[in-house]
Amino acid sequence: MLKVGLTGGIGSGKSEVSARLRERGAVVIDADKIAREVVEPGTPGLAAVVAEFGEEVLLPSGVLDREKVGRIVFGDPERLAALNAIVHPLVGERTRELMDAAPAGAVVVYDVPLLLENGMAEMYDEVVVVDAPEEVQLDRLVARRGMTEEDARARMASQASRAERRAVATHVIDNSGTLDDLKSQVDALWESLTPRR
Repeated sequence: MLKVGLTGGIGSGKSEVSARLRERGAVVIDADKIAREVVEPGTPGLAAVVAEFGEEVLLPSGVLDREKVGRIVFGDPERLAALNAIVHPLVGERTRELMDAAPAGAVVVYDVPLLLENGMAEMYDEVVVVDAPEEVQLDRLVARRGMTEEDARARMASQASRAERRAVATHVIDNSGTLDDLKSQVDALWESLTPRR
């Protein structure tokens, strides 16, 4: 089994790279998806978040209002640390379960937005960083995700810098070009990873 950490700043296009690696045959473990699962209604994770942040972080349906929580924690290191202390251990436990279920010869890709911030780079055989200029990230967040420029900048500022991410990378995918450019880079990455599994 080859363990690959996949990371990139918000709006860098990491999800697109993750999807293309899955198409090529990688077992993809998506930390964001798991982070949503561990705070679904009825879970101990959601109960802990509500105990920490109050009932106002719930939508009328009882589902966590992720946008509201995001506005509370991004830009406030103490509140972000409190949220992470609840969610990260639950995500880690579920990730280990999924890793244990992967076939022995698999390329297992951990799609982890905060890989560097959480000191996880050493856990992987390879670290792939999806990189894009900050102007491109900002444009994607505002145009495609509907964020305000202020919210987008706050999210970007709460993450590691491009230089910090690139410093831990064994592979960098430049996602400032076209989808065809991206596909070619992912294909080349896959060809370099598969012999190592």
